Amino acid sequence: MYVRSLGVYLPEGRMDAEEIARRSGLPREVVVEKLGIVQKPVPGPSDHPAAMAAWAAKAALEAAGFPGERVDWVLSMVEEYKDYPVWATAPYLALQVGAMGARGLDLNQKCASLMGALEVARGLFATREGVGAVLVAGGYRNGDLVDYQDPQTRFLYDLAAGGGAILLTREGPGLRVLGLAHRMDPSLALSVKVPVGGTRAPLTPETLGEFRLRVEDPAFMKARLDATSIPTFLEVVREALAEAGYAEADLDYLALLHMKRSAHRAVLEGLGLGPEQSLYLERFGHLGQLDPILSLKLAWEAGRLREGSLVALAAAGVGYFYGAAVLRLEGGLYA
Repeated sequence: MYVRSLGVYLPEGRMDAEEIARRSGLPREVVVEKLGIVQKPVPGPSDHPAAMAAWAAKAALEAAGFPGERVDWVLSMVEEYKDYPVWATAPYLALQVGAMGARGLDLNQKCASLMGALEVARGLFATREGVGAVLVAGGYRNGDLVDYQDPQTRFLYDLAAGGGAILLTREGPGLRVLGLAHRMDPSLALSVKVPVGGTRAPLTPETLGEFRLRVEDPAFMKARLDATSIPTFLEVVREALAEAGYAEADLDYLALLHMKRSAHRAVLEGLGLGPEQSLYLERFGHLGQLDPILSLKLAWEAGRLREGSLVALAAAGVGYFYGAAVLRLEGGLYA
């Protein structure tokens, strides 16, 4: 299974560190140096998650010169907060790219959804001989749900907006997927959520202001993540490397989701990588499950990926999910 091409859509609007500082009351230096945000994309009036996913999907197909009617499966990782509630998006994506005969699935592991989609796609290629192409696409604008006056959700101030897509094919060229690894931490199952708008607390005019991301037990979550987050990132990358038959020293590039600067450095150092072997997304914020796609595209455009480059993707999603993938570039990439 190969990542044949990449597609990314970013809205034109931007929120900079000064604006985040103004809204939150934090010093600008903290926003930039600790949270790691110089600026981030914010949506315009037409930038809805499924729409942004479709634009990214079209870009991925166009980059490879691959017609939509040749797509066999569409795996949607459009975020749960999307254009309409209680709505499946894989059929919409198929409609938008002309994949009218495709099968599809909607998948959701929050910001680790790309790793889940890769696992599902690998299973499709392995068990269904007729599958030649799988399109994975997602859109994200959970930045709408950030309350900058809530200091307990400070780690979410980087949430941004955009769309991302990859085209997977049975044969190359592209980034060949060699290893995958996953973890869950059920102790954090209720840690981050929008507390109203579901069946437990239906949305009412009185609770509308609470339709924001909240942390249920900040002290427990901080203690748990301080103890387990970095080690778990390292575990999943090492497991994916082992499945691929490689070691940490073989890695050329790490596509890591956006996180605070100190955590980003800790993951790199834990894997024995230098800062030149990754890109810190300080000008893009956190696009959820799309961060690894954006990182790969930026790395390809910057000339950091070459024939034979060994690449790892790593991500985590509240819930709590962790995932990693290891890929090797064989014969080029369309982006």
